[in-house]
Amino acid sequence: MRNVDLSKMWEEHTKHEFVTRDAEATLATMVEDAYVNHVPVMTGGAGKAALREFYSRHFIPSMPPDTLLTPVSRTAGEDQLVDEIIFSFTHTQEMPWMLPGVAPTHRRVEVALVAIVRFRDGKLEHEHIYWDQASVLKQIGLLTDPSLPVCGAEAARKVRGS
Repeated sequence: MRNVDLSKMWEEHTKHEFVTRDAEATLATMVEDAYVNHVPVMTGGAGKAALREFYSRHFIPSMPPDTLLTPVSRTAGEDQLVDEIIFSFTHTQEMPWMLPGVAPTHRRVEVALVAIVRFRDGKLEHEHIYWDQASVLKQIGLLTDPSLPVCGAEAARKVRGS
């Protein structure tokens, strides 16, 4: 696979997650035994049946309407791509994939997110998604101890270069 093909496949996948918000179209970009792991909270799924449940019930419908993905950098190899993104939203609804069990706080969040995506046979094989959960918890008001070495949105802004 060429690097541009990886980028094109990843952009098609994320378009269905965040723009068309279509779980079946999202799944069509993935191999049968694909898996997704949101590392900080261990959400996602393995295999199309579990991913169908995840995307259709826990991920796509719980995405706040003002969600914004701001690309920072992308590195692509033979069969793997790494994206660095600023993920921002207002916590207006429950988000079981990122904040399981946390009621909406109506606070704004900006967090740097890294996606490591492997491809096989022209489709996504797996996604490992990383972010600083302490930063998210600080921004929504659940982590309030000022003595802890935790940054909020300023960490994402620094990654973005602002």
